[in-house]
Parts: sequence; structure tokens; C-alpha cells
Amino acid sequence: MKTFIKWIAMLGLATSIVACVPATHIREPLTVVPVPRPIPLAPANGAIFQAGITDRPLFEDRHARRVGDILTILIVETTSAMGKSGTTLENTGSLLVTTPGIPGGMSGSSGVKSGNKSDASGTNTFSGTLTATVIEQLSNGNLRVAGEKQVSIRHSDEYVRFSGVVNPTDISASNSVPSTKVADVHLEYKGATNLDTSDVTSVFARIFTTVLPF
Repeated sequence: MKTFIKWIAMLGLATSIVACVPATHIREPLTVVPVPRPIPLAPANGAIFQAGITDRPLFEDRHARRVGDILTILIVETTSAMGKSGTTLENTGSLLVTTPGIPGGMSGSSGVKSGNKSDASGTNTFSGTLTATVIEQLSNGNLRVAGEKQVSIRHSDEYVRFSGVVNPTDISASNSVPSTKVADVHLEYKGATNLDTSDVTSVFARIFTTVLPF
């Protein structure tokens, strides 16, 4: 009976592990829904161009600039660091004692030399693309953006999360901006391994068959 209860507890633990989502350090919401705007009545102040119908000029590029718009982030992050340090310690000494009873006297010498050297270096490279959403328009015109990409391959999930502040003048004609021109960047790449339900069921079916044979 104790063995059976133990296997039931293990089943509950395995169920809690399934579909585990890694925690994030990004505080902003990763997406927002634009606030619905009332559709104004078309004023009769022109034939082709009606002033006041839309706040987007006729010849303006389709850039992200309002809450809810999307923007492609080109992730091109490369960091490298290198440090070297070394110390050398050397100490030498000699001793000469002359006594009448010992011809030639006594002499001795000693020397100590030690050194320490350490090198440290590291390089990180992260490249890819992620489409983010404008979650806030700041008072100076800059845009706070955030987004998440989830890729599931068999039993593993990969999460890419991004947040930062974009200057609209840095947005290219393709509505994209490199991450090197984004301020206050928070970039995360995390993974989670999931247990497939069919695999869990198969394993515990064999366990129950062993404990409670028919």
C-alpha cells in the first residue's frame, strides 16, 4: 500500500512538471491590445482629401508609432570581455658565519621565487528576429516595445523575450530596428523541457501493471 501511495505522489509531481514555463525578469507586459477609437463622421470639407478622418498622413511610411502597432526587432547582440592579471614574488638571501674552530667558516644561501598568472575571457553572440508590440508611447515620442516568441519542438519549449525603448527615427523603411539602437534592452532566451502526456501515461501504466498485476 505504501508503494502504491508513493507512485501516486510521483504521478502528481510529474503532472506538475508538464508545461513548465520559465520565469522572466521583464516587468513590462509582453503585449497589449490597442484601445478602440470611435470612428468620426466624415466632414464635408473636401472632395478627395477629407481633413480629420485619420491622423496618419497620406504619404507617411507605415512605421510603428502608436500603442498596439508591431515592430520587427533585429537581434544582433555581441559581447566580449577579457582580463589578465599576473604577480611575481622573488626573495633571495645569503648567510656567512666565520668561527675560529671551523676552517673556512659556514655559509649558506636561500632563494624563494613564486609567480601567479590568470587569464579570463568570454564571448556571447545572439542573433535573430522578433516582432514586438508597442506597449507605451512616451511623452518625448519614444516607444516602449516588448514581445515574446515561443517555439515548441517535441518535448522542449524555447522562449525569446525582449523589451526596450525605441526612437522612431531609428526605424527603417521595412519597419524594423536593430537591437543595438534600442535603449534599456532586456533580452532573454530560456528553455523548458516538457514531459509528453502519452509518455507519462505509458510509464505509469507499466508501473501500475507491475504493482497491481491483472
